[in-house]
Amino acid sequence: MAAVTVGTLLIFLIIFVAFVLFVTEPVPIDVTAIGIMVTLMILGPWTGVSPREGVSGFSNPATITILAMMILSEGVRRTGAIQRLEKTVASYTGESEHKQLGATVGLVGPLSGIINNTAAVAVLLPMVSDLAHENGTSPSKLLIPLSYASMAGGMLTLIGTSTNLLASDVASRLAADYPSLHAFSMFEFTHLGLVVFLVTGLYLLTVGYWLAPSHVTPRSKLETTQKEEFLTEVIVGKESPFIGSTIREALEEVDFEANVTQLIRAGTYHREPRLSMTIREGDTFTIRLTEDALRTLHEVEGIEFVPEVMPPGGLDALGPGQTLSEIVVTAGSDLVGETVESSRFQDQYQTAVLAIRRGGETAYERLTEYRIRPGDLLLIESEPDTVDRLADDPNVIVAGELALQQFRSSKLPLAVGVVLSVIGLAALGILPVMVAALGGVLVMIVTGIVKPAEAYEAVQWDVIFLLAGVIPLGRALSETGGANLLGTLVVSTAEFLPAIAVLGLFYLLTAAITNLVSNQASVVLLIPVAVDAAAKLGRVKLSVKSEA
Repeated sequence: MAAVTVGTLLIFLIIFVAFVLFVTEPVPIDVTAIGIMVTLMILGPWTGVSPREGVSGFSNPATITILAMMILSEGVRRTGAIQRLEKTVASYTGESEHKQLGATVGLVGPLSGIINNTAAVAVLLPMVSDLAHENGTSPSKLLIPLSYASMAGGMLTLIGTSTNLLASDVASRLAADYPSLHAFSMFEFTHLGLVVFLVTGLYLLTVGYWLAPSHVTPRSKLETTQKEEFLTEVIVGKESPFIGSTIREALEEVDFEANVTQLIRAGTYHREPRLSMTIREGDTFTIRLTEDALRTLHEVEGIEFVPEVMPPGGLDALGPGQTLSEIVVTAGSDLVGETVESSRFQDQYQTAVLAIRRGGETAYERLTEYRIRPGDLLLIESEPDTVDRLADDPNVIVAGELALQQFRSSKLPLAVGVVLSVIGLAALGILPVMVAALGGVLVMIVTGIVKPAEAYEAVQWDVIFLLAGVIPLGRALSETGGANLLGTLVVSTAEFLPAIAVLGLFYLLTAAITNLVSNQASVVLLIPVAVDAAAKLGRVKLSVKSEA
Protein backbone atom coordinates (compact mmCIF):
# COMPACT_ATOMS: atom_id res chain seq x y z
CA MET A 1 0.00 0.00 0.00
CA ALA A 2 1.21 3.51 -0.81
CA ALA A 3 2.77 5.50 2.02
CA VAL A 4 0.52 8.02 3.74
CA THR A 5 2.25 11.42 3.66
CA VAL A 6 1.41 14.76 5.20
CA GLY A 7 0.29 15.92 1.76
CA THR A 8 -2.06 12.96 1.44
CA LEU A 9 -3.64 13.68 4.81
CA LEU A 10 -4.01 17.37 3.95
CA ILE A 11 -5.74 16.54 0.67
CA PHE A 12 -8.15 14.19 2.41
CA LEU A 13 -8.85 16.89 5.00
CA ILE A 14 -9.47 19.49 2.28
CA ILE A 15 -11.81 17.07 0.48
CA PHE A 16 -13.70 16.37 3.71
CA VAL A 17 -14.13 20.09 4.50
CA ALA A 18 -15.14 20.75 0.89
CA PHE A 19 -17.79 18.01 1.09
CA VAL A 20 -19.24 19.53 4.25
CA LEU A 21 -19.35 23.00 2.67
CA PHE A 22 -20.82 21.68 -0.57
CA VAL A 23 -23.58 19.83 1.30
CA THR A 24 -24.46 22.51 3.88
CA GLU A 25 -23.87 25.46 1.52
CA PRO A 26 -23.11 28.18 4.07
CA VAL A 27 -21.67 29.94 1.03
CA PRO A 28 -22.35 29.33 -2.69
CA ILE A 29 -20.60 26.24 -4.06
CA ASP A 30 -18.56 28.29 -6.53
CA VAL A 31 -17.17 30.31 -3.60
CA THR A 32 -16.28 27.04 -1.88
CA ALA A 33 -14.52 25.91 -5.06
CA ILE A 34 -12.43 29.08 -5.15
CA GLY A 35 -11.61 28.52 -1.47
CA ILE A 36 -10.35 25.04 -2.37
CA MET A 37 -8.14 26.48 -5.09
CA VAL A 38 -6.65 29.13 -2.79
CA THR A 39 -6.05 26.60 0.00
CA LEU A 40 -4.25 24.23 -2.35
CA MET A 41 -1.91 27.01 -3.47
CA ILE A 42 -1.22 28.25 0.07
CA LEU A 43 -0.36 24.69 1.14
CA GLY A 44 1.60 24.14 -2.06
CA PRO A 45 4.74 22.67 -0.40
CA TRP A 46 2.60 19.77 0.87
CA THR A 47 -0.18 19.56 -1.76
CA GLY A 48 2.20 19.86 -4.71
CA VAL A 49 0.02 22.58 -6.29
CA SER A 50 1.96 25.63 -7.51
CA PRO A 51 0.22 28.96 -8.23
CA ARG A 52 0.36 28.18 -11.96
CA GLU A 53 -1.26 24.77 -11.40
CA GLY A 54 -3.73 26.24 -8.92
CA VAL A 55 -5.30 28.53 -11.51
CA SER A 56 -4.95 26.03 -14.34
CA GLY A 57 -8.66 25.27 -14.09
CA PHE A 58 -9.45 28.61 -15.73
CA SER A 59 -7.41 27.71 -18.82
CA ASN A 60 -8.42 24.07 -18.84
CA PRO A 61 -9.76 22.98 -22.26
CA ALA A 62 -12.86 21.51 -20.62
CA THR A 63 -13.67 24.80 -18.85
CA ILE A 64 -13.16 26.86 -22.01
CA THR A 65 -15.23 24.44 -24.11
CA ILE A 66 -18.12 24.53 -21.64
CA LEU A 67 -18.01 28.34 -21.63
CA ALA A 68 -18.06 28.40 -25.44
CA MET A 69 -21.00 25.97 -25.63
CA MET A 70 -23.03 28.23 -23.34
CA ILE A 71 -22.52 31.12 -25.76
CA LEU A 72 -23.28 28.98 -28.82
CA SER A 73 -26.58 27.85 -27.32
CA GLU A 74 -27.45 31.47 -26.50
CA GLY A 75 -26.80 32.38 -30.12
CA VAL A 76 -29.30 29.75 -31.27
CA ARG A 77 -31.84 30.99 -28.70
CA ARG A 78 -31.46 34.60 -29.88
CA THR A 79 -32.68 33.61 -33.35
CA GLY A 80 -36.11 32.64 -31.98
CA ALA A 81 -35.62 29.00 -32.94
CA ILE A 82 -37.24 27.79 -29.73
CA GLN A 83 -40.33 29.96 -30.27
CA ARG A 84 -40.76 28.49 -33.75
CA LEU A 85 -40.28 25.03 -32.35
CA GLU A 86 -42.85 25.71 -29.63
CA LYS A 87 -45.54 26.49 -32.19
CA THR A 88 -44.76 23.34 -34.15
CA VAL A 89 -44.80 21.16 -31.04
CA ALA A 90 -48.01 22.72 -29.73
CA SER A 91 -49.81 22.14 -33.03
CA TYR A 92 -48.69 18.49 -33.05
CA THR A 93 -49.31 17.55 -29.42
CA GLY A 94 -52.52 19.43 -28.76
CA GLU A 95 -53.93 18.45 -25.36
CA SER A 96 -52.54 14.90 -25.43
CA GLU A 97 -50.27 14.39 -22.42
CA HIS A 98 -48.59 11.38 -24.02
CA LYS A 99 -47.75 13.36 -27.16
CA GLN A 100 -46.46 16.24 -25.04
CA LEU A 101 -44.28 13.85 -23.04
CA GLY A 102 -43.01 12.13 -26.18
CA ALA A 103 -42.16 15.47 -27.79
CA THR A 104 -40.36 16.64 -24.63
CA VAL A 105 -38.19 13.53 -24.37
CA GLY A 106 -37.63 13.32 -28.12
CA LEU A 107 -36.48 16.94 -28.35
CA VAL A 108 -34.31 17.39 -25.28
CA GLY A 109 -32.32 14.16 -25.77
CA PRO A 110 -30.76 14.85 -29.18
CA LEU A 111 -30.50 18.57 -28.43
CA SER A 112 -28.51 17.78 -25.27
CA GLY A 113 -25.99 15.90 -27.38
CA ILE A 114 -25.63 18.88 -29.70
CA ILE A 115 -25.44 21.93 -27.43
CA ASN A 116 -24.86 20.44 -23.93
CA ASN A 117 -27.60 19.16 -21.64
CA THR A 118 -27.58 22.16 -19.30
CA ALA A 119 -28.11 24.55 -22.20
CA ALA A 120 -30.77 22.29 -23.70
CA VAL A 121 -32.82 22.37 -20.50
CA ALA A 122 -32.40 26.13 -20.20
CA VAL A 123 -33.73 26.82 -23.70
CA LEU A 124 -36.54 24.23 -23.60
CA LEU A 125 -37.78 24.84 -20.06
CA PRO A 126 -39.97 27.87 -20.91
CA MET A 127 -41.44 26.06 -23.91
CA VAL A 128 -42.29 22.91 -21.97
CA SER A 129 -43.69 24.93 -19.07
CA ASP A 130 -45.95 26.92 -21.41
CA LEU A 131 -47.03 23.71 -23.14
CA ALA A 132 -48.13 22.28 -19.80
CA HIS A 133 -49.95 25.41 -18.58
CA GLU A 134 -51.77 26.12 -21.82
CA ASN A 135 -53.14 22.58 -22.07
CA GLY A 136 -53.90 21.96 -18.40
CA THR A 137 -51.16 19.34 -18.06
CA SER A 138 -49.42 18.80 -14.74
CA PRO A 139 -46.03 20.56 -15.14
CA SER A 140 -44.27 17.78 -13.22
CA LYS A 141 -45.43 15.29 -15.86
CA LEU A 142 -43.20 17.10 -18.37
CA LEU A 143 -40.51 18.93 -16.38
CA ILE A 144 -39.22 15.89 -14.47
CA PRO A 145 -38.82 13.85 -17.70
CA LEU A 146 -37.20 16.92 -19.29
CA SER A 147 -34.46 16.81 -16.67
CA TYR A 148 -33.80 13.07 -16.82
CA ALA A 149 -33.98 12.85 -20.61
CA SER A 150 -31.46 15.69 -20.90
CA MET A 151 -29.01 13.82 -18.68
CA ALA A 152 -29.40 10.68 -20.79
CA GLY A 153 -29.13 12.69 -24.00
CA GLY A 154 -25.93 14.30 -22.76
CA MET A 155 -24.27 10.89 -22.96
CA LEU A 156 -24.61 10.85 -26.75
CA THR A 157 -21.57 13.04 -27.50
CA LEU A 158 -18.42 14.40 -25.93
CA ILE A 159 -19.91 17.90 -25.62
CA GLY A 160 -23.21 16.60 -24.25
CA THR A 161 -22.27 17.23 -20.62
CA SER A 162 -19.59 19.12 -18.75
CA THR A 163 -18.60 15.87 -17.03
CA ASN A 164 -17.88 14.24 -20.39
CA LEU A 165 -15.46 17.05 -21.21
CA LEU A 166 -13.87 16.92 -17.77
CA ALA A 167 -13.46 13.14 -17.96
CA SER A 168 -11.84 13.46 -21.37
CA ASP A 169 -9.43 16.11 -20.11
CA VAL A 170 -8.47 14.11 -17.00
CA ALA A 171 -7.95 10.98 -19.12
CA SER A 172 -5.71 12.97 -21.47
CA ARG A 173 -3.65 14.27 -18.53
CA LEU A 174 -3.26 10.80 -17.01
CA ALA A 175 -2.14 9.37 -20.37
CA ALA A 176 1.44 10.29 -19.47
CA ASP A 177 1.38 7.60 -16.77
CA TYR A 178 -1.11 5.27 -18.46
CA PRO A 179 -0.32 5.09 -22.22
CA SER A 180 -3.56 3.26 -23.04
CA LEU A 181 -5.58 6.35 -22.04
CA HIS A 182 -6.47 9.18 -24.41
CA ALA A 183 -8.87 12.09 -24.77
CA PHE A 184 -12.30 11.00 -25.95
CA SER A 185 -13.42 11.70 -29.51
CA MET A 186 -16.77 13.34 -30.27
CA PHE A 187 -18.75 10.12 -30.81
CA GLU A 188 -16.53 7.61 -28.97
CA PHE A 189 -19.26 6.47 -26.58
CA THR A 190 -22.33 7.40 -28.67
CA HIS A 191 -23.34 3.75 -29.10
CA LEU A 192 -23.47 3.33 -25.33
CA GLY A 193 -25.19 6.68 -24.87
CA LEU A 194 -27.83 5.75 -27.42
CA VAL A 195 -28.71 2.61 -25.47
CA VAL A 196 -28.94 4.61 -22.23
CA PHE A 197 -31.10 7.28 -23.86
CA LEU A 198 -33.50 4.80 -25.46
CA VAL A 199 -33.93 2.83 -22.24
CA THR A 200 -34.38 6.04 -20.23
CA GLY A 201 -36.87 7.40 -22.75
CA LEU A 202 -38.90 4.19 -22.72
CA TYR A 203 -38.98 4.25 -18.93
CA LEU A 204 -40.07 7.90 -18.82
CA LEU A 205 -42.85 7.28 -21.34
CA THR A 206 -44.24 4.32 -19.39
CA VAL A 207 -43.34 3.76 -15.74
CA GLY A 208 -42.05 7.29 -15.23
CA TYR A 209 -45.29 8.77 -16.55
CA TRP A 210 -47.33 6.98 -13.90
CA LEU A 211 -44.88 7.75 -11.09
CA ALA A 212 -44.60 11.48 -11.80
CA PRO A 213 -46.82 13.64 -9.54
CA SER A 214 -50.04 14.74 -11.18
CA HIS A 215 -51.30 18.13 -10.14
CA VAL A 216 -51.88 21.30 -12.10
CA THR A 217 -50.32 24.35 -10.49
CA PRO A 218 -52.68 27.36 -10.45
CA ARG A 219 -51.48 30.19 -12.63
CA SER A 220 -49.90 33.09 -10.86
CA LYS A 221 -51.54 36.48 -10.75
CA LEU A 222 -49.05 37.80 -13.29
CA GLU A 223 -49.82 34.95 -15.71
CA THR A 224 -53.53 35.61 -15.31
CA THR A 225 -53.03 39.32 -15.94
CA GLN A 226 -51.15 38.58 -19.15
CA LYS A 227 -54.20 36.74 -20.48
CA GLU A 228 -56.35 39.88 -20.19
CA GLU A 229 -56.96 41.64 -23.47
CA PHE A 230 -55.75 44.86 -25.06
CA LEU A 231 -56.83 46.91 -28.04
CA THR A 232 -54.30 47.79 -30.71
CA GLU A 233 -54.36 49.06 -34.26
CA VAL A 234 -52.25 47.75 -37.16
CA ILE A 235 -51.86 48.40 -40.88
CA VAL A 236 -51.33 45.76 -43.55
CA GLY A 237 -48.12 46.65 -45.40
CA LYS A 238 -47.47 46.08 -49.10
CA GLU A 239 -45.10 43.20 -48.34
CA SER A 240 -47.54 41.41 -46.07
CA PRO A 241 -48.05 37.72 -46.96
CA PHE A 242 -51.66 38.07 -45.79
CA ILE A 243 -52.73 40.19 -48.76
CA GLY A 244 -55.29 38.18 -50.69
CA SER A 245 -56.08 35.93 -47.73
CA THR A 246 -59.26 36.11 -45.72
CA ILE A 247 -59.25 37.41 -42.16
CA ARG A 248 -59.97 33.87 -40.95
CA GLU A 249 -57.00 32.46 -42.88
CA ALA A 250 -54.71 35.17 -41.51
CA LEU A 251 -55.76 34.48 -37.93
CA GLU A 252 -55.09 30.77 -38.42
CA GLU A 253 -51.68 31.53 -39.94
CA VAL A 254 -50.42 33.67 -37.03
CA ASP A 255 -51.52 30.97 -34.59
CA PHE A 256 -52.81 33.09 -31.71
CA GLU A 257 -56.26 34.10 -30.55
CA ALA A 258 -57.37 37.58 -31.56
CA ASN A 259 -60.68 39.33 -32.10
CA VAL A 260 -60.87 41.75 -35.04
CA THR A 261 -63.26 44.42 -33.82
CA GLN A 262 -62.97 46.89 -36.68
CA LEU A 263 -61.65 47.29 -40.22
CA ILE A 264 -60.98 50.67 -41.82
CA ARG A 265 -60.70 50.52 -45.60
CA ALA A 266 -60.64 53.59 -47.86
CA GLY A 267 -62.18 55.69 -45.11
CA THR A 268 -65.03 53.26 -44.51
CA TYR A 269 -65.48 51.76 -41.05
CA HIS A 270 -66.50 48.10 -40.86
CA ARG A 271 -67.45 47.11 -37.31
CA GLU A 272 -66.99 43.43 -36.47
CA PRO A 273 -65.91 42.64 -40.07
CA ARG A 274 -66.80 39.26 -41.51
CA LEU A 275 -63.97 36.73 -41.25
CA SER A 276 -64.53 35.87 -44.90
CA MET A 277 -63.47 39.37 -46.02
CA THR A 278 -60.30 39.45 -48.12
CA ILE A 279 -57.36 41.43 -46.75
CA ARG A 280 -55.96 44.23 -48.91
CA GLU A 281 -52.89 46.42 -48.74
CA GLY A 282 -53.46 49.44 -46.50
CA ASP A 283 -56.24 47.86 -44.46
CA THR A 284 -56.26 49.13 -40.88
CA PHE A 285 -57.46 46.67 -38.26
CA THR A 286 -58.41 47.28 -34.65
CA ILE A 287 -57.66 44.06 -32.80
CA ARG A 288 -58.42 42.80 -29.31
CA LEU A 289 -55.76 40.34 -28.14
CA THR A 290 -53.68 39.24 -25.15
CA GLU A 291 -50.31 40.68 -24.23
CA ASP A 292 -48.55 37.47 -25.29
CA ALA A 293 -50.33 37.59 -28.64
CA LEU A 294 -49.41 41.26 -29.01
CA ARG A 295 -45.74 40.42 -28.63
CA THR A 296 -46.10 37.73 -31.28
CA LEU A 297 -47.89 40.18 -33.59
CA HIS A 298 -44.96 42.56 -33.19
CA GLU A 299 -42.75 39.99 -34.97
CA VAL A 300 -45.13 39.28 -37.87
CA GLU A 301 -43.71 40.43 -41.20
CA GLY A 302 -45.75 42.96 -43.15
CA ILE A 303 -47.82 44.09 -40.17
CA GLU A 304 -47.15 47.60 -38.91
CA PHE A 305 -48.52 49.45 -35.91
CA VAL A 306 -50.25 52.68 -36.92
CA PRO A 307 -47.69 55.49 -37.33
CA GLU A 308 -49.58 57.79 -34.97
CA VAL A 309 -48.90 55.53 -32.00
CA MET A 310 -45.19 55.27 -32.73
CA PRO A 311 -42.53 57.65 -31.41
CA PRO A 312 -40.42 59.68 -33.85
CA GLY A 313 -38.20 57.32 -35.79
CA GLY A 314 -40.49 54.33 -35.25
CA LEU A 315 -39.73 51.26 -33.17
CA ASP A 316 -36.11 51.20 -34.28
CA ALA A 317 -35.53 54.52 -32.53
CA LEU A 318 -36.15 52.83 -29.19
CA GLY A 319 -32.98 50.78 -29.36
CA PRO A 320 -32.44 47.05 -28.92
CA GLY A 321 -33.09 46.77 -25.16
CA GLN A 322 -36.81 47.45 -25.29
CA THR A 323 -39.35 46.41 -22.69
CA LEU A 324 -43.11 46.12 -22.61
CA SER A 325 -44.68 47.86 -19.62
CA GLU A 326 -48.19 48.30 -18.31
CA ILE A 327 -49.06 51.70 -16.87
CA VAL A 328 -52.33 52.79 -15.25
CA VAL A 329 -53.65 56.33 -15.74
CA THR A 330 -54.31 57.99 -12.36
CA ALA A 331 -57.46 59.94 -11.49
CA GLY A 332 -55.82 63.37 -11.59
CA SER A 333 -53.56 62.62 -14.54
CA ASP A 334 -52.89 65.25 -17.19
CA LEU A 335 -53.54 62.49 -19.74
CA VAL A 336 -57.24 62.24 -18.87
CA GLY A 337 -59.35 63.53 -21.76
CA GLU A 338 -56.40 63.48 -24.15
CA THR A 339 -55.90 61.05 -27.01
CA VAL A 340 -52.75 59.07 -27.69
CA GLU A 341 -52.12 61.33 -30.66
CA SER A 342 -52.85 64.67 -28.98
CA SER A 343 -50.98 64.12 -25.71
CA ARG A 344 -47.26 64.83 -25.47
CA PHE A 345 -46.77 61.63 -23.49
CA GLN A 346 -45.00 59.73 -26.29
CA ASP A 347 -42.68 62.61 -27.18
CA GLN A 348 -41.80 63.24 -23.55
CA TYR A 349 -40.90 59.66 -22.76
CA GLN A 350 -39.98 58.36 -26.23
CA THR A 351 -42.44 55.49 -25.90
CA ALA A 352 -44.79 53.67 -28.24
CA VAL A 353 -48.34 53.15 -26.97
CA LEU A 354 -49.15 49.78 -28.48
CA ALA A 355 -52.50 49.06 -26.89
CA ILE A 356 -55.14 50.19 -24.42
CA ARG A 357 -57.26 48.17 -22.02
CA ARG A 358 -60.40 49.50 -20.35
CA GLY A 359 -62.25 46.68 -18.64
CA GLY A 360 -64.21 44.66 -21.17
CA GLU A 361 -65.20 47.63 -23.32
CA THR A 362 -64.51 47.53 -27.04
CA ALA A 363 -63.80 50.83 -28.77
CA TYR A 364 -64.84 51.33 -32.39
CA GLU A 365 -63.19 54.68 -32.95
CA ARG A 366 -59.59 54.92 -34.11
CA LEU A 367 -57.16 53.95 -31.37
CA THR A 368 -55.33 57.25 -31.85
CA GLU A 369 -58.63 59.06 -31.22
CA TYR A 370 -59.43 57.00 -28.14
CA ARG A 371 -59.82 59.46 -25.24
CA ILE A 372 -57.95 58.39 -22.16
CA ARG A 373 -59.88 57.96 -18.91
CA PRO A 374 -58.79 57.36 -15.31
CA GLY A 375 -58.00 53.69 -14.76
CA ASP A 376 -57.12 52.99 -18.40
CA LEU A 377 -54.21 50.60 -18.73
CA LEU A 378 -51.75 51.45 -21.50
CA LEU A 379 -49.32 48.90 -22.89
CA ILE A 380 -46.20 50.80 -23.89
CA GLU A 381 -42.88 49.90 -25.47
CA SER A 382 -39.84 51.79 -24.24
CA GLU A 383 -36.26 51.61 -23.08
CA PRO A 384 -35.65 50.28 -19.55
CA ASP A 385 -34.61 53.65 -18.11
CA THR A 386 -37.91 55.12 -19.30
CA VAL A 387 -39.76 52.80 -16.95
CA ASP A 388 -37.72 54.21 -14.05
CA ARG A 389 -38.75 57.75 -15.01
CA LEU A 390 -42.39 56.72 -15.35
CA ALA A 391 -42.30 55.31 -11.83
CA ASP A 392 -41.73 58.89 -10.56
CA ASP A 393 -44.49 60.40 -12.74
CA PRO A 394 -47.69 61.13 -10.72
CA ASN A 395 -49.77 60.89 -13.91
CA VAL A 396 -49.34 57.13 -14.19
CA ILE A 397 -48.65 54.06 -12.09
CA VAL A 398 -46.31 51.39 -13.46
CA ALA A 399 -48.26 48.15 -13.07
CA GLY A 400 -45.76 45.72 -14.56
CA GLU A 401 -42.81 45.27 -16.84
CA LEU A 402 -42.03 42.48 -19.27
CA ALA A 403 -38.90 42.11 -21.39
CA LEU A 404 -39.55 42.32 -25.12
CA GLN A 405 -37.52 39.71 -26.93
CA GLN A 406 -35.94 40.90 -30.15
CA PHE A 407 -35.22 37.69 -32.03
CA ARG A 408 -32.88 37.66 -35.01
CA SER A 409 -34.90 35.27 -37.13
CA SER A 410 -32.89 35.92 -40.29
CA LYS A 411 -29.79 34.56 -38.52
CA LEU A 412 -31.36 31.17 -37.72
CA PRO A 413 -29.85 29.18 -40.64
CA LEU A 414 -26.42 30.68 -39.96
CA ALA A 415 -26.61 29.91 -36.23
CA VAL A 416 -27.58 26.29 -36.85
CA GLY A 417 -24.81 26.03 -39.45
CA VAL A 418 -22.23 27.31 -36.96
CA VAL A 419 -23.21 24.75 -34.31
CA LEU A 420 -23.18 21.89 -36.82
CA SER A 421 -19.80 23.06 -38.13
CA VAL A 422 -18.36 23.01 -34.61
CA ILE A 423 -19.54 19.43 -34.14
CA GLY A 424 -18.33 18.38 -37.59
CA LEU A 425 -14.85 19.89 -37.25
CA ALA A 426 -14.37 18.29 -33.84
CA ALA A 427 -15.81 14.93 -34.89
CA LEU A 428 -13.56 14.69 -37.95
CA GLY A 429 -10.50 15.59 -35.90
CA ILE A 430 -9.80 18.66 -38.00
CA LEU A 431 -9.76 20.87 -34.91
CA PRO A 432 -9.77 20.16 -31.17
CA VAL A 433 -13.26 20.60 -29.74
CA MET A 434 -12.14 23.63 -27.71
CA VAL A 435 -10.76 25.40 -30.79
CA ALA A 436 -13.82 24.55 -32.86
CA ALA A 437 -16.17 25.83 -30.14
CA LEU A 438 -14.24 29.09 -29.69
CA GLY A 439 -14.19 29.55 -33.46
CA GLY A 440 -17.96 29.11 -33.51
CA VAL A 441 -18.35 31.77 -30.82
CA LEU A 442 -16.18 34.16 -32.83
CA VAL A 443 -18.27 33.61 -35.97
CA MET A 444 -21.51 34.19 -34.04
CA ILE A 445 -20.25 37.47 -32.59
CA VAL A 446 -18.77 38.76 -35.86
CA THR A 447 -21.94 37.95 -37.83
CA GLY A 448 -24.22 39.53 -35.22
CA ILE A 449 -25.98 36.34 -34.16
CA VAL A 450 -25.08 37.20 -30.59
CA LYS A 451 -23.73 40.50 -29.28
CA PRO A 452 -20.65 40.65 -27.01
CA ALA A 453 -22.69 41.76 -24.00
CA GLU A 454 -25.15 38.92 -24.59
CA ALA A 455 -22.28 36.46 -24.79
CA TYR A 456 -21.02 37.51 -21.35
CA GLU A 457 -24.54 37.28 -19.92
CA ALA A 458 -25.01 33.78 -21.36
CA VAL A 459 -22.11 32.33 -19.40
CA GLN A 460 -23.03 30.70 -16.09
CA TRP A 461 -20.06 32.05 -14.22
CA ASP A 462 -20.78 30.05 -11.08
CA VAL A 463 -20.28 26.86 -13.11
CA ILE A 464 -17.03 28.17 -14.59
CA PHE A 465 -15.63 29.06 -11.15
CA LEU A 466 -16.76 25.70 -9.77
CA LEU A 467 -14.82 23.92 -12.50
CA ALA A 468 -11.78 26.12 -12.03
CA GLY A 469 -11.75 25.33 -8.32
CA VAL A 470 -12.20 21.55 -8.36
CA ILE A 471 -9.89 20.75 -11.29
CA PRO A 472 -6.66 21.41 -9.31
CA LEU A 473 -8.09 19.33 -6.45
CA GLY A 474 -8.15 16.27 -8.70
CA ARG A 475 -4.58 16.99 -9.76
CA ALA A 476 -3.48 17.29 -6.12
CA LEU A 477 -5.16 13.98 -5.28
CA SER A 478 -2.96 12.30 -7.87
CA GLU A 479 0.25 14.18 -7.03
CA THR A 480 0.12 13.44 -3.30
CA GLY A 481 -0.54 9.73 -3.79
CA GLY A 482 -4.10 9.95 -2.52
CA ALA A 483 -5.54 8.44 -5.70
CA ASN A 484 -3.03 5.59 -5.52
CA LEU A 485 -3.96 4.91 -1.89
CA LEU A 486 -7.69 4.82 -2.62
CA GLY A 487 -7.10 2.73 -5.74
CA THR A 488 -5.21 0.16 -3.68
CA LEU A 489 -8.07 -0.02 -1.19
CA VAL A 490 -10.56 -0.55 -4.00
CA VAL A 491 -8.44 -3.26 -5.60
CA SER A 492 -8.32 -5.11 -2.29
CA THR A 493 -12.05 -5.75 -2.69
CA ALA A 494 -11.28 -7.71 -5.86
CA GLU A 495 -10.04 -10.55 -3.66
CA PHE A 496 -13.65 -11.41 -2.84
CA LEU A 497 -15.59 -9.50 -5.54
CA PRO A 498 -15.61 -9.94 -9.33
CA ALA A 499 -14.37 -7.03 -11.48
CA ILE A 500 -17.90 -6.11 -12.52
CA ALA A 501 -18.85 -5.73 -8.85
CA VAL A 502 -15.86 -3.44 -8.28
CA LEU A 503 -17.06 -1.38 -11.21
CA GLY A 504 -20.50 -1.29 -9.61
CA LEU A 505 -18.97 0.13 -6.46
CA PHE A 506 -17.54 2.99 -8.50
CA TYR A 507 -20.97 3.69 -9.98
CA LEU A 508 -22.56 3.79 -6.52
CA LEU A 509 -19.79 5.97 -5.10
CA THR A 510 -19.97 8.35 -8.08
CA ALA A 511 -23.75 8.63 -7.73
CA ALA A 512 -23.48 9.30 -4.00
CA ILE A 513 -20.86 12.04 -4.40
CA THR A 514 -22.79 13.58 -7.29
CA ASN A 515 -25.94 13.87 -5.18
CA LEU A 516 -24.07 15.26 -2.19
CA VAL A 517 -21.69 17.60 -4.02
CA SER A 518 -21.75 17.91 -7.82
CA ASN A 519 -21.14 15.75 -10.85
CA GLN A 520 -18.10 17.80 -11.84
CA ALA A 521 -16.45 17.24 -8.45
CA SER A 522 -17.20 13.52 -8.47
CA VAL A 523 -15.60 13.06 -11.90
CA VAL A 524 -12.48 15.07 -11.08
CA LEU A 525 -11.94 13.21 -7.81
CA LEU A 526 -12.84 9.67 -8.82
CA ILE A 527 -11.30 9.29 -12.26
CA PRO A 528 -7.71 9.25 -10.91
CA VAL A 529 -8.83 6.65 -8.36
CA ALA A 530 -10.65 4.64 -11.02
CA VAL A 531 -7.64 4.69 -13.34
CA ASP A 532 -5.28 3.52 -10.62
CA ALA A 533 -7.65 0.74 -9.58
CA ALA A 534 -8.30 -0.28 -13.19
CA ALA A 535 -4.57 -0.42 -13.92
CA LYS A 536 -4.03 -2.77 -11.00
CA LEU A 537 -6.92 -4.93 -12.26
CA GLY A 538 -5.73 -4.73 -15.88
CA ARG A 539 -8.93 -3.00 -17.04
CA VAL A 540 -8.01 0.64 -17.60
CA LYS A 541 -10.24 1.39 -20.58
CA LEU A 542 -13.35 -0.25 -19.13
CA SER A 543 -13.22 1.62 -15.86
CA VAL A 544 -12.43 5.07 -17.23
CA LYS A 545 -15.12 4.98 -19.90
CA SER A 546 -17.67 3.89 -17.36
CA GLU A 547 -16.85 6.88 -15.20
CA ALA A 548 -17.28 9.25 -18.17
